[in-house]
Amino acid sequence: MAAKVKQFAIASRWASVYERETEASFLPNGALAILMLIASEMMLFSGLIGPFLVYKGTAPFWPPPNLPRLPVFVTSINTAVLLLSAVTMFLAVRAVGRNQRRLLRRYLTVTGVLGVTFLTVQGSEWVSLLRHGLRLSSGTYGATFYTLIGCHAAHVTAAVIWLSAVVIRAFQGRYGVRNASPVQICAMYWYFVCAVWPILFVLVYLP
Repeated sequence: MAAKVKQFAIASRWASVYERETEASFLPNGALAILMLIASEMMLFSGLIGPFLVYKGTAPFWPPPNLPRLPVFVTSINTAVLLLSAVTMFLAVRAVGRNQRRLLRRYLTVTGVLGVTFLTVQGSEWVSLLRHGLRLSSGTYGATFYTLIGCHAAHVTAAVIWLSAVVIRAFQGRYGVRNASPVQICAMYWYFVCAVWPILFVLVYLP
């Protein structure tokens, strides 16, 4: 009887070890879902960038001489703002992994402020370009510009809204080392929108 109890204890211990290793080898459902979403979004941007490159490569003048030039200098600074937000998001993820809730709240808030700053600057640029005559109806150049940049702005807006919800819950003390996945999953999407922008900046804003 004692031998059977000992065998049962050994089997239970190995079963628990196997279960932990099996769980560790698979991504959480939320992370898997966001990776699938990012993959689909990458295909979306690829589908938009492809025709843009064709139009840009075949046009005799790009941009057309009768349309206003894009604000490269201001947008380059704005690019640095968005990339800085990726750094602060990384610091937020590291803070939640270390159960540093005060730093988590601080870095999440800074990330959100940087994201809103990026959108505000982009919006002011759009207003200025519209006043100077660059509209969606301004031929292929205007249509591709507003489609590509507007699509990215919509994604950043969605990321900021998502991050705002995470920030609110962080101030409620809901995240820690044992409940870090919501912050990590939000960070994955934030990294994505930050990584896409430099590609668009080089393709759209630089000659």
